[in-house]
Amino acid sequence: MTFSIRVFHLLLLLCFFVTASAQYATYMTVAQDGSGDYTSIQDAIDNTKSFPDQAITIFVKNGVYREKVRIYAWNTRVTLLGEDREKTIITYDDHFKRIDRGRNSTFLTHTLWVEANDFTARNLTIENTAGAVGQAIALSVSGDRCVFENCTILGHQDTLYCTGESSRQYFTDCLIAGTTDFIFGNATAVFDKCTIRSLSDSFVTAASTTPRQHYGLIFLDCRLTAADGVAAVYLGRPWRAYAKTAFINCTYGDHILPEGWDDWGQPTNHQTASYAEYAPSENLEGRVDWAKKLRKKQLKNYKLTTIFSGWTPRSGSATK
Repeated sequence: MTFSIRVFHLLLLLCFFVTASAQYATYMTVAQDGSGDYTSIQDAIDNTKSFPDQAITIFVKNGVYREKVRIYAWNTRVTLLGEDREKTIITYDDHFKRIDRGRNSTFLTHTLWVEANDFTARNLTIENTAGAVGQAIALSVSGDRCVFENCTILGHQDTLYCTGESSRQYFTDCLIAGTTDFIFGNATAVFDKCTIRSLSDSFVTAASTTPRQHYGLIFLDCRLTAADGVAAVYLGRPWRAYAKTAFINCTYGDHILPEGWDDWGQPTNHQTASYAEYAPSENLEGRVDWAKKLRKKQLKNYKLTTIFSGWTPRSGSATK
C-alpha cells in the first residue's frame, strides 16, 4: 500500500470517528402541542447522549407538564431551559402515603429528581401539588455542580431536598415555598438572592450536614416572607446532629420567632449543630445562646469560591 493510500485511509477513519462522536443532538425542544422534538420532558431526557462531550440544552415551551422527571446520573451537562418561569410548569402530586414503600417513601415522592452532575435549570416552575398531606418533595437534587436560576419551587412539607455529602448546589433568584422543613438535606447548597416563603407556622430548614463538611445550607441576601396568618416560624432545626445552616445579610418578616432556632427536642444538638447569622438590619437579641452571631470580618468565609472549593456556578449572578 502506497503512502498516499495509507494517508487517505487514515483520513477516512478520522472522519468516521469525528462524525460518530458528533452524532447527537445538543439542542432539543419539548412542546405539548407537538411542535417540538418531544411532547414530554422525560422523553427528551431519555434520548440525550450519556456523558456528552458537548453540553445539551432542552428548551421546554410553555405548558403544564404533569410528569415525574428524572435526570439520571449519566445525563451530565444538561440544561432544562423553560420558555417562561410562570408558564413552564413541571408538576406532580406524589406523597409519602401514596408511595407507601416503607419508612423511606419520602425520597420517592419527587416531581423532579436531578442525579446528574453539571445540571442547570432556568425559567421553570417545579411543584408538588399533593398539599398538606405529609412529606412530598417537589425537587430532589443529588448531583454536583448544579445550578437553578430564576425558578419557582413549590410544595408543603419537604419541598426541596438538597442531598449528597460531596454535592455543591447553587440557587439564585428563585422562589422556594413550603411548610415544614421545606429546605432540607446534607448537600452544600447556596441560596443567593432568593425568596423563601413559609406557608405555615413551622420550620424553614432541616439540614443533615455530616461532621466532615465545612458548610451546609447557606442563604445569602435572601428575603424570608410568609403567607397571611403565619406568625411563628423557626429558621431551622437539625435533622441530624451536625446540621450547618447560615443566613447572611437576609431580611426577615415578622413571622420569624425571636429565638430563631430549634434543637428538635435534643439538647445535645447544642454542642454539635452550627447555626450562624449575620444580619445587621435585624434584631437578633432573642436568639438561642447556642447559635452564632457572625462578625463582619467572618464574612470572608462565605464567598462562593470558598464555600464551593473553587467551583464558580455558571450564572450571571455568580460573581462573588
